Amino acid sequence: MKFYENGEIPKQPYLYFVYGAGGTGKTSLLNQFEGKKLLMSFDMSTNVVRSRKDTDIGILEQADGPMIQELVQKMVARAVDSKKYDVICLDNMSSLQNLVLENIDGRSKDGRQNYQKLQLWFRQLGMYLRNSGVTVLATAHQIDNGGSLGNGRFSPDMNDKTFNAFTSMFDFVGRIYKKDDSRWIDCDPEQGNQGKNRIDDRTLIHAEDLLEVKEEKKVEEK
Repeated sequence: MKFYENGEIPKQPYLYFVYGAGGTGKTSLLNQFEGKKLLMSFDMSTNVVRSRKDTDIGILEQADGPMIQELVQKMVARAVDSKKYDVICLDNMSSLQNLVLENIDGRSKDGRQNYQKLQLWFRQLGMYLRNSGVTVLATAHQIDNGGSLGNGRFSPDMNDKTFNAFTSMFDFVGRIYKKDDSRWIDCDPEQGNQGKNRIDDRTLIHAEDLLEVKEEKKVEEK
């Protein structure tokens, strides 16, 4: 455990998690980020970053499935250690979770322990990303539950506890959607969907303005 006196903790890059339906522009959000970027694609949706000189791309192959945990850990660690990248994008966490769970199921038939192992692996990945010193964008598909789970209708297509274990390290969680020819990101937990914003006080954001951090208003003393 690292110890910092007097709250002198160094500023860390932000971690973003965005989920939504197909075609809402989750992957294209990466184009907003500045600097050198690495896209690790687990669902092979890479057209939106083709020909971008600032983006390196790693695409999942069929043979990678049985060793996906080791491969992801190695690639992420290599990218971080290289100090070459300002941003790492993991696209799509729903696909990655399914691959990891299939591997875990193949090694054990205890369902409860399997999900505990799944949650632990994603928590460890989230912790590593939190401490990497690199900005992170992770995406996921959404599930439309029709509002059957309380007020919220939409949630990420991940096991709930696995999602919580992974995104507990993230600064931003939001759902991207299209309305009236515009793309919006809802990060308001009061709406019942999964969302949070520890960066500023915005709860509904134009997707194109995701990185435009809102400055806090200073309250003048009377």
